[in-house]
Amino acid sequence: DIGDIIRGKDLFLGHNQREKKLEKRLEQMFKNIKKNNDKLDKISIEQVREYWWALNRQDVWKAITCRAGDTDEYFTKSSDGLYVFSNGPCGRDETDVPTNLDYVPQFLR
Repeated sequence: DIGDIIRGKDLFLGHNQREKKLEKRLEQMFKNIKKNNDKLDKISIEQVREYWWALNRQDVWKAITCRAGDTDEYFTKSSDGLYVFSNGPCGRDETDVPTNLDYVPQFLR
């Protein structure tokens, strides 16, 4: 999941070299964000990652779905176990970003 990757919480254990390269690039990116923003000076890189994701996850969702076709659909599993389809192409017309599982550990999803 993109949110887990950004926040440094991804459990995927394959492709070790690519994972290390990605993590190194993400850490450098978040160090730059921290360095260029005085308000982030006193928090850890992990907190900067969480902060960035909280601020940008809606825009990330828009970027992912911007090329979705008019007939593409996105569905989620509701709390009562039913699958619910989006209103509009691939969830773009939804008012809430479907990141309701962002903070549920991956192994429980």
